[in-house]
Amino acid sequence: MLKRLMMSAAVLVAAGGIAAAQEIKVGLLLPYSGVGAELAQPIDRGAELYIKTHADEIKPFTVKLIKRDVKDASGATAKIVVQELLTQDNVDALAGWVYSPNAIATAPLVTAGKKLAVLMNAGTAHITNMSPYYARTSFSMWHAGHALGEAAAKQLGAKTAVIGYTDFPPGKDSLAAFKMAFEKNGGKVIDEIPMGGANAVPDFTPFFQRAKDKKPDVFFVFVPGGDHSTAVVRTYNALGMKQAGIKLIGPGDITQDTKLQPMGQNADGLITMHHYNADLDNPQNKKFVEDWKKAYGADSTPDFMAVGGYDGMAAIFAAIKATNGKLDGDKAVAALKGWKFDSPRGPIQIDPETRDIIMNEYLSQAAFQNGRVVQKNIGKIDAVKDACKANKIGPCGK
Repeated sequence: MLKRLMMSAAVLVAAGGIAAAQEIKVGLLLPYSGVGAELAQPIDRGAELYIKTHADEIKPFTVKLIKRDVKDASGATAKIVVQELLTQDNVDALAGWVYSPNAIATAPLVTAGKKLAVLMNAGTAHITNMSPYYARTSFSMWHAGHALGEAAAKQLGAKTAVIGYTDFPPGKDSLAAFKMAFEKNGGKVIDEIPMGGANAVPDFTPFFQRAKDKKPDVFFVFVPGGDHSTAVVRTYNALGMKQAGIKLIGPGDITQDTKLQPMGQNADGLITMHHYNADLDNPQNKKFVEDWKKAYGADSTPDFMAVGGYDGMAAIFAAIKATNGKLDGDKAVAALKGWKFDSPRGPIQIDPETRDIIMNEYLSQAAFQNGRVVQKNIGKIDAVKDACKANKIGPCGK
């Protein structure tokens, strides 16, 4: 009898060991509190939605998200969080990073930890050069900025531009990207205006008044989404810049889907270049939006950050399958080089040389119709690579 009980206990222990081995822990570091909380939510939901709708694809393995709050963009909190996830939680992979300074600060820890680390938002171009374990499913600021610089000169016919940007690494990337392409195609940037930081929404009035006084054809603005976007559109209209003949343009951050409808008529006519909006007309996006509304409510809508989380989890699932659940860092990264996926944003690929994303960029114009703001695609550039690395600009050339 004792022998039989001991054998039963051994079987239970073994079964428990197998079950534990089948659970894959992914550390998700996002600003769940503070000004960035509204940016964290769609990424978190996108990751959760992919796990929910694709769980069968990785059986017998399951994914558990270990969520940690990174409250600011200083880098200091992020370093503590990454260290804890690697040494205390013993995660198998890392994901998240809303703010670029946090991804930059934690790059040495990611390298030392030798775990796959998926960038779901942080857009400073050279981040993927800072650790061989970074792979990006979000965007580089150069994707949209460079493409829009070219489109502003060629398609919109602009001759002069003022650039306003949030003064942190992604903003500086956006400035450089737009300016390079715009001036290469015959335009002239007549002013560059730093507009506060990412941790708090500034009063944009003095910055926008300065831009208005320059009388450019277009005012290119980069802000990190969220309440910054709402304030940008409100200030643009309050100062009568549209009536003055100045077009407000920028990456899709200024027409973020989660902020778009409350803008109402103020959003009418805004022109953006980005890789995603909820109105994209393709089967994958229609299914994505449908699943999103079922999961999070009929009045909820996904945005480009949600897609970054969704596609980031798709990449992790691909790495799990490729490594048979072992998720060795080097093998996981190798498996994602050249990985392709039919995303809600259209076809995407991880560049095998840079571990950055290759994707379509859509030129869109917002229109207020029947009480709703819609984004109409008026142009598209297929399979856009990160132009910073392609042109070997600054840290991207290292």
